[in-house]
Amino acid sequence: MAEQIRVLLVDDHSLVRRGFRRMLEDEPDMAVVGEASDGEEAIKLARKLKPQVVVMDCALPKMNGLDATRQILWDLPETAVLMLSMHSESTWVRQAIDAGAKGYILKNAMNLELGSAVRRVAAGETVFDPQVESPTTLKGERSSGLTPRELEVLRMIVDGKSNKEIATTLDLSANTVAVHRANIMNALGIHKTAELVVYAIRAGLVNVR
Repeated sequence: MAEQIRVLLVDDHSLVRRGFRRMLEDEPDMAVVGEASDGEEAIKLARKLKPQVVVMDCALPKMNGLDATRQILWDLPETAVLMLSMHSESTWVRQAIDAGAKGYILKNAMNLELGSAVRRVAAGETVFDPQVESPTTLKGERSSGLTPRELEVLRMIVDGKSNKEIATTLDLSANTVAVHRANIMNALGIHKTAELVVYAIRAGLVNVR
């Protein structure tokens, strides 16, 4: 028998993890080697268990799935991350792609074929739910996501820092930070800082500690 695909499940709801575990355990070529309930635990378990595939929920406590994905892939570049989300918006999909995810599927999809998706990302393919925009659609579409630098600036805006404070921290000019701020708002279609902060927190683009 061929070696089984080692899978780490990451979701903050135990019932969801149990459901996904059952789906994967029905696949003879897969083994669920661990479960994590938040991003920080996911990183620790990934380092310890070295799974081939991490099935990662986007919205997690302590550290969101996007940040956890970046760290896991930094430590284990051969691992494939399959992102699961309730969100079909292009901004979420783009963030997942930018974080390094090999796939993005909707948790509430009636025809969710988790085993097939895991098998495909383990083989090096990319898998995107037909209900979300594909990476080819998003490629080069400026409004669909934020650059790593813009995410950095956004985190500091949410922390309440002024353009001058952000500029000092990132060793940029205040004018450059102002441009980043404007680009972020344009990309997300938001025009007020208060609305930007609320959106960033709700969408899981930043961690609130």
